[in-house]
Amino acid sequence: MVLLVRKCFLGLFLGLSVFLVSCNREFEEMPSSESLVKEAIFESMQEWYYWNDRLPATINSGSYRSNEDLLYDLMYLQLDRWSYLTTQEEFNKAFTGQNAGHGFGFGLGEDGKLYVSFVYKDSPAGLDGWERGWEIIEINGKPIESYRSTNGYNFELGENTPGVTNTFTFKLPDGSTTTRTNIKSEYQANSVLHREVLETGGKKVGYWVYNSFKVSPGVSPNRSLEVEETLSYFESQGIDELVLDLRYNGGGSVDVAEQIMNALIPASEDGKLMYTNALNAEKTNFNETFQFSKTGNLELDRLLVITSRGSASASELIINCLDPYMDVILVGESTYGKPVGSFPLSQFNEVLSQNQVELVPITFAIANANGNAAYYQGFPVTIPSRDNPAFNWGDPKEDNLASALTYIQYGGSASNNRQRFQPSTWQMIDSFTGLEKEFPVY
Repeated sequence: MVLLVRKCFLGLFLGLSVFLVSCNREFEEMPSSESLVKEAIFESMQEWYYWNDRLPATINSGSYRSNEDLLYDLMYLQLDRWSYLTTQEEFNKAFTGQNAGHGFGFGLGEDGKLYVSFVYKDSPAGLDGWERGWEIIEINGKPIESYRSTNGYNFELGENTPGVTNTFTFKLPDGSTTTRTNIKSEYQANSVLHREVLETGGKKVGYWVYNSFKVSPGVSPNRSLEVEETLSYFESQGIDELVLDLRYNGGGSVDVAEQIMNALIPASEDGKLMYTNALNAEKTNFNETFQFSKTGNLELDRLLVITSRGSASASELIINCLDPYMDVILVGESTYGKPVGSFPLSQFNEVLSQNQVELVPITFAIANANGNAAYYQGFPVTIPSRDNPAFNWGDPKEDNLASALTYIQYGGSASNNRQRFQPSTWQMIDSFTGLEKEFPVY
């Protein structure tokens, strides 16, 4: 997903995507009005929504209690699970990793217990030393089971604003327990959670845990310095294979996804079609195609990608675009299924802009070089395996990593996971909606 309207944008990102620089225009002062905002949402949807042929001819804006109720009523729910409303500030912060909260995720282990699944290093949790693999046994003095809900867990951690405090009790891998009081604050999230080079079957295997496609703040053109540094590291190590771990990666900037793909594509495929996008029938003049532009010195015959239902949007873009040109082996669980993209619409509507309302509906569909553009059920995996957050990153006993390394050394016939594999019934992404679904974190 990317749409690049060159006359008006310097860049667009994907939907659960995007970060856009609009054309300059002068806005006249306009009073705030709930009715005007609702009408502006409807007008913008009529103009830009990918499924605008499914919209009603008119609406009664006064019959909706909130902007969110209106948007939900307009969404083509048969296929649209992603359109959302936010503010311009929150949108821009999210796509550059400027977060507020504790800064951790959680997941269910094979034993059914709840574990810290990842931690952002400069977040309150990261600065307090939390690590993947810590079992969560109590929050605010209550056992974890008391927070179980129909759709997973509701931890009641409060708003993600600085100063909110919660107390957690953990069981550590050595069997000891520790209780930590943690105060939410603002922090800069890192996207690279882990990287190392492993020796397997006489090969150097790069292992890269990448958690959301974020651009580095203040860098132009839009790109990730973390990604540059990681790719340089793997180049310097002379890796033979790469395991790209996107199991918790809900998407983000398509500019960064392209940055990664241009480094991973074989040099022999330089200049070939990366993807095409298509807007609604009234906006076909904005349809575009994008080609690979090889960067760096990595030469890989194949790519192993660890996925789950938490892998969506720009994560799936990488899988879909590279698949026509190299073997892409998926390990883990099927991806989320998001072959469509978005860009924010307040730049096109004065009422939305004046009222600080950011509308981010689905605005285009994406196809790879083979025309694959309808993976709404997600991409199936080659090697089924379960996420097991009881083990820290890089631990060869962790099921997904172990399955990937076994495949590299022995091939697919060595795996017996197909017989014992049971897909997970719930993952952390299921607890989030809207903008937060693309960047799920507590």
